[in-house]
This record gives sequence, C-alpha cells and structure tokens, in this order.
Amino acid sequence: MNQQIKIDNLLTLLIPLSIIISSLLIGILFKRYFFARLFKSRTLQGWKLDTILVDPLQKISIFWFLLGGISLSLRTLPFQLSIILVAQKLLLATFLGSFTVLLAEVAVTILRVYTTKDDGISPLTTLFDFLLKVTVFSIGFLLILQSVGVSITPFLTAFGVGGVSIGLALQNTLSNLMSGINIITSKKVRPGDYIQLKTGESGYVRDVELKYTIIQEITENLMVIPNSKIITSSFRNYSLPDKSIILSVDLAISYDSDLEKVEQITLEVAQEILKKFNNSKDKIYYKPFIRYQQFDYFSINLTVYLKIREDEFFEHITLKHEFLKKLHQQYRAENINVPFPLKLAYLPKFNDDINFETEEDNDVIN
Repeated sequence: MNQQIKIDNLLTLLIPLSIIISSLLIGILFKRYFFARLFKSRTLQGWKLDTILVDPLQKISIFWFLLGGISLSLRTLPFQLSIILVAQKLLLATFLGSFTVLLAEVAVTILRVYTTKDDGISPLTTLFDFLLKVTVFSIGFLLILQSVGVSITPFLTAFGVGGVSIGLALQNTLSNLMSGINIITSKKVRPGDYIQLKTGESGYVRDVELKYTIIQEITENLMVIPNSKIITSSFRNYSLPDKSIILSVDLAISYDSDLEKVEQITLEVAQEILKKFNNSKDKIYYKPFIRYQQFDYFSINLTVYLKIREDEFFEHITLKHEFLKKLHQQYRAENINVPFPLKLAYLPKFNDDINFETEEDNDVIN
C-alpha cells in the first residue's frame, strides 16, 4: 500500500516535470531549426527582420516555451484551485514582462535601423532610446497590474502627488532632461554634427544623454556638457543646413604682378585641389572663385573661396594645407612674388661731436 502511494506520488511529479523538460527541448529545437530556416528565407531578404525581430525572438523563445510548459504542468498537479490561479497569474505577469522587454527592444531597433544614414550615424540618441523604453515599460507595467487584478487608479494618484515632490528634489536633473528633449525635438543639434559653442568648445556631437551632451573634439577627447548649457547658450552648427563649407584663404601678391595671370593660376590650382578632395561620386563639386580686396601698403590683397561638401569638418584643414603648398609651388614657377611685410623706420641723425658721457663717468675718470 505504501509502495503504491510512493509510485503514485512519483508519477504525480514525473508528469509535470516531463512536460516542463519537453517544452524546454521543443524550445531549443524551435530556436535552432525554425530560426535557421527563417534566416535563409528569400521572402525576408532586404527586410532587415533578422536584426529587428528574429534576433530578439531567438533570445527569448526558449524562455516562453518554458513558461508554457510550466503553465501546462500546473494542471497536472494536485493543488487547490486558488493556488493554481495565483500561479497562473504570476506566469502571465512574467510573460507580459518579457514581452514588454521584447517590444521595447524591437521598437528601438526599428527606429535605429530605418533612420541610420549611409555613413552609419543614427540621428537617434541615448535620451530618445530612454524615453521610448520608459513609455513602453510604463504601458507594460500597467497591463501587468491590470492582468493580475490590481487596480491602477491608486498608482496613478500616487504618481501625480509624488511627481511634484520628485520634481522639486530633482530640479537640476529634470532641467537637463527637458533641455535634452528640446535638443532632440528642435533638430538643431544631431549626432554627427560639428558644433562650436559661444564659450569656445567645439567638436562632433556623439550622443545626447539624460543629463549631458557628449562632444568629441578633433583631438579625440570627449567633452561632457550639460544639456541646459547648450540650450541657454548660442552655438554654431557647421553641419546645417548641409555639410558644405566655404573656406576662405587670404593671400597677398606684389604690385608688379599681372592680376589676370594671378587669377588664372590661382583658380587652376584651386580646381585641382578641389577635384582631389571631391573624388567621390556622391559629393558635389563647387567651382572656386577669387576676389581682389584692396591695395595694401606693400601688396595687393585677395581672397580665394573654396566650397566643398565634406563628411568630416576636419577635412577643410587638410584642404587648406594642400592648397597653400601647391599654390606656393606654382607661384614660384610662374615668378609671382608674395611680398614680405615692410616697415619704414625713421632714425634721427646724431651729431658725432655729442658727448654721451654721464656725470658719473666723469667722476670716475677724474
């Protein structure tokens, strides 16, 4: 009799345990074979679903099969109905929580995949990711509470009352947070833009976080600037309205130079350098031009204007470097003189008979 009871108890445990193990094995096989075929499916080529949906589902599919096995095994256990109902609600809450995590990841991935530019830079920021995830998690949390039978009205009331005190305690943090949201929505500062603040800081915008904007200098150093500082100060964005830049180079030539010849040679050198820097098909070539400015004391001044469309702001420094080297070489070959600055110094003529000896010198001599 006792042996029969032990066998019955063992069978009672083996049945739900076998269901759980079976569901786990099915999940492993499903992940290994179903998703492998899904990757190779021609219907998904070009949809980027492997990045958007398949990868997140692969990570969580086994866990969902395990939850399903546990839910089925509960029906075979000799527990009271109330205990089974509580366990079912916990399993449902767990499933909704994992689904919320999956949905948040998929939402962020979709936006990043379809907003990433050809240069690999996405206009989305860490702050935008955070706000999107908070929205999804908040909705998921309310659904979980609703599914387990918990009223969400007290939570909403408590959140409204506590929001005032939290806002006062985190005033600076919220100020930077709202400034970051303003930066994102205004679209005046985007990841990849080269900006220069009024205070002198300059560099590429790499990210806009909850409290700070990350700027990378040309020297590869990172500057962490509060979002509120960017909002309250004026700045210059060299990447707007587009990434083209007009580079002005000031020059001076001697008065005996042929101005027509100087203009022709200078433009030829400028066009050669611009073609070298605009050899990509997707870049736009702009013709250079020069303007004579004034007759100075020792030279005729002119300015050369070079306009290029560049992916990196630092490129204009290299262009100016190459242009000046090539132009100096060409000027020397064509006997075009670049005058040195001259200053006239007036020296009064002293009388050789003037005695510069001081009274102290006379005392020493005597």
